[in-house]
Amino acid sequence: MPITPRGLGLGVGGVLLALAGIRFGYPELVVVGATALVAIGCALTYGVWRPRLEVDRSVDPDRVGRGEGSHVVLTVRNSSRLLAASLVAEDSCGRLGADGQTVHDKVAVAVPVLRLRAGATMDVGYPVPTGRRGVIQVGPLRVTRRDPLGLLSLGRDHGGSASIWVHPRIHPLQAVPAGVSRSMDGRIDRVPHGSITFDTLREYVMGDELRHVHWRTSAKVGELMVREHLDTSLPRIVVLLDDRAESWTAPAEPDGEIAAFEGACEAAASVIAAAVREDLPVVLHTVGGRAVAGHRGSAQPQLDALAEVAPSATADESDTVDSRLANAANRLRQHRPGDTLVYLTGIGGVADLGLVGALRGAFATVVTGILGPIGPDEPQPGGAGMLFLRAEDGVEFAAEWEGVGRW
Repeated sequence: MPITPRGLGLGVGGVLLALAGIRFGYPELVVVGATALVAIGCALTYGVWRPRLEVDRSVDPDRVGRGEGSHVVLTVRNSSRLLAASLVAEDSCGRLGADGQTVHDKVAVAVPVLRLRAGATMDVGYPVPTGRRGVIQVGPLRVTRRDPLGLLSLGRDHGGSASIWVHPRIHPLQAVPAGVSRSMDGRIDRVPHGSITFDTLREYVMGDELRHVHWRTSAKVGELMVREHLDTSLPRIVVLLDDRAESWTAPAEPDGEIAAFEGACEAAASVIAAAVREDLPVVLHTVGGRAVAGHRGSAQPQLDALAEVAPSATADESDTVDSRLANAANRLRQHRPGDTLVYLTGIGGVADLGLVGALRGAFATVVTGILGPIGPDEPQPGGAGMLFLRAEDGVEFAAEWEGVGRW
């Protein structure tokens, strides 16, 4: 509502005074009431004019690690032909929720625009807080105009918004699982993907080499079919992150952050970064059903996904906690996207480790990382053919990972 409580009170009072003056024959009351209404009319006239601003926003960089610096620069131009602009605007800054729409912990950053002449341009910058993992949305710039008496307040948004991905911290890992696939020249021979072992047939797309066309099948189906090959000389790593809220029983911090889950995200990011450094295929899966594969030599899509992920409770009351993990295990068992599985969960997920252990037949190596506070008499988890790493946070996980003698 553009009118302020002061303006509303003045308007109601002015109407009542004018009516009372007319009713009881007091011209002084009519004058006072009319003056109040004239003041509101002047405030409306003042609010009709709005500065014509053009706002461009730049973020440098838009993807950072937790705690690293990021800076927003606003370029504001007064496109009015005659009038100068002198006002204080506010740029919003907050974390996007898991739905990608709701903004949490929203704060307003003051952006002073003082004595900006017609046609002039000015740059205003401010740092973005990156102390928490997540996706930060900045903008739009909101300009609020108030009349001198504070009777009216009109707000208008200028410019769009931008997103900043705050990735988990990455801890350096030297050891990388080698898997069971071998080439004749050693563990990794850098053979390009798609040049060794036949995998399946697919439809022809522009750019495919004609020497890979399977002419007999193409004649049967009536369209070009191409042989798809896989490079089995490279080990393939799958990182499965448990994003069920029930698995992270440790109490949340005052700001709502779950330290154990943040440690699991750091562990996942560290494993993915190490695999990309060694030029190994790696894919990120969540128990909730999300799957993200990285580009050649880049982990950005997976790190973006780790910035966006958050523990979520069961959406359907008829659904059990175990069914989501069972569905994830079935997907991995059917598609077999790799030969090394790294499963990261919390203390609350220890009871479901049997579902992960059943993947031992589909994956040659199964590594389970359990993150959270370590109790004094906590029993050691066990399972045939599984390697367990117990740590409180991402730093301890990296130390436990490096302590493994051989992958």
